[in-house]
Amino acid sequence: MPPDRARPPVITFLSDYGLIDEFVGVCHAVIAQRCPGARVIDLTHAIPPQDVRAGAGILAAATPYLPGGVHLAVVDPGVGAAGGDQARRAVALRTVSEHHVLVGPDNGLLIPAAGRLGGVAEAVDIGDSRERLERVSATFHGRDIFAPVAAALAAGAMLADVGQPIAPDGLRRLDQPHALARDGALTTHVLRADTFGNLVLDARAEDLAELGLSPGEPLCIDHATRTHATRTHAARTHAARYARTFADVPPGELLLYEDAQWTLALAVNRGSAAALLGAARDDEVVIRRG
Repeated sequence: MPPDRARPPVITFLSDYGLIDEFVGVCHAVIAQRCPGARVIDLTHAIPPQDVRAGAGILAAATPYLPGGVHLAVVDPGVGAAGGDQARRAVALRTVSEHHVLVGPDNGLLIPAAGRLGGVAEAVDIGDSRERLERVSATFHGRDIFAPVAAALAAGAMLADVGQPIAPDGLRRLDQPHALARDGALTTHVLRADTFGNLVLDARAEDLAELGLSPGEPLCIDHATRTHATRTHAARTHAARYARTFADVPPGELLLYEDAQWTLALAVNRGSAAALLGAARDDEVVIRRG
């Protein structure tokens, strides 16, 4: 992408690589060779291994705060697959919102973030990019394809310079559950648990407002260990309060609140909602007036 001469180019970096091995550092080194002036911002490398949906959600949540630049994301369980259902392309996407380019696997990881930036205006397949390293490992495309292409874009290359055009509407999307307000209740699903055990839900405060619920009200939280695709028996009902922040309820009590990404979440003041409910991703959570 064309560089802004007023500041160094920015590359943000998200992955499931962790920090024990050399993977993140080697990607930084590859970037430094191709674009030594780039400022690399590590969003996180603690995405659960191979969890594309978690990576997509966290990248999208961070997107409103990212400066213009190249956003490199690698959560890639299909790396190296040459055919069949697991095959995936390596892609770079220019968004409708100016000065943002996303680089990563075409497995749905980039699409929610692109949506926050107005959608995909242009896309290229970078699997055979002239910017990639030689030779290319079958299992480390972060080093050999994604990092050097991201660096080239940060250095001023255009999408046409780094890959072959593909149709944006052919990019893979994620299959995700959706919240539903009906019969005086809001049925939501657990997207993930954060470091503190807070459960991030697929709903927003506006969904509760449609039911006439407002902060301060007591709630009943019905938690069922089932996914949007399969049904099992319901679990327990928990008393909670719709609160502004953790300290609005006594220690150990459950609350529903709007988190820093403007998404509804469940927490326990000085505790863990994930542990209290025994909840996992895709579990159904039904919110009612208490």
